[in-house]
Amino acid sequence: MLVELAIGDAYAAAFEFVDRDLTERHELGAYARHPRFGGPAGRYTDDTQMSIAVAELIVSGAPFTRENLADGFVQSFKRDPRTGYASGFYEFLKGVADGADFLARIRPTSSKNGGAMRAAPVGVHSRIEEVIEKTTLQAKLTHDTTEGITAAVAVALMAHFFLYDLGKRHELAAFLGSHCPGVPWGEPWLGSVDVQGYSAARAALTIVQGRDRLTHMLRDAVRLGGDTDTVAAIALGVGSCSREVENDLPQELVMGLESGTYGRDFLRDLDRRLMSQVTR
Repeated sequence: MLVELAIGDAYAAAFEFVDRDLTERHELGAYARHPRFGGPAGRYTDDTQMSIAVAELIVSGAPFTRENLADGFVQSFKRDPRTGYASGFYEFLKGVADGADFLARIRPTSSKNGGAMRAAPVGVHSRIEEVIEKTTLQAKLTHDTTEGITAAVAVALMAHFFLYDLGKRHELAAFLGSHCPGVPWGEPWLGSVDVQGYSAARAALTIVQGRDRLTHMLRDAVRLGGDTDTVAAIALGVGSCSREVENDLPQELVMGLESGTYGRDFLRDLDRRLMSQVTR
């Protein structure tokens, strides 16, 4: 899950909110740099870093609490500062001292996709009720709104649906509708994706239900345009959990993913420990 999520994030970050002529006919290639923001090719963003924080808490066995989540978010950023965060949240993370300071100062009123981008790891828990409860808890830290929470729960349930073989890919929208009502999950997402929670979750769902190869999912996430890295991270993280999806990501992208302290090998090890939490 985490390696594929990071590959989707790092690859599609080069196309985030670029001109449509760079995305609408996109074909998969090597990692690239964003035309405006630059940065090293193959480097993941906040989508992966925050997913790492959630995954590390899960595998640690420590209580899944607001305090421990906040500590994880701050520690993950402080040990490995990187761009990709919304500018205001980036400055917020730079300024807070620890998890307690985070909780004291955060204003969690956003309906954007921050809670959803990091939710997939919670899908490893065996009970749907636990997935919903813990995803809601982590979303509320920063996105305590109906949209922010529901989008996050939907992403975690997508991963859970595949990890526990609860149905076929074409049944995923109906599954979400039964647990996250009030959102048109069955309607395909068309066009560019903005930064709202429902937009990212619905776009990723459309891609996952429509494609049976990770390369096609990654290509489609870029072709939609807009918030490409979040959609690609969710789609590839979730899609990699499905037995119906072929993991055909080229070695160029696997080996080209950043290889520093918190890079490819770190993600592989954390992924292994996270997947060991799945109990069929």
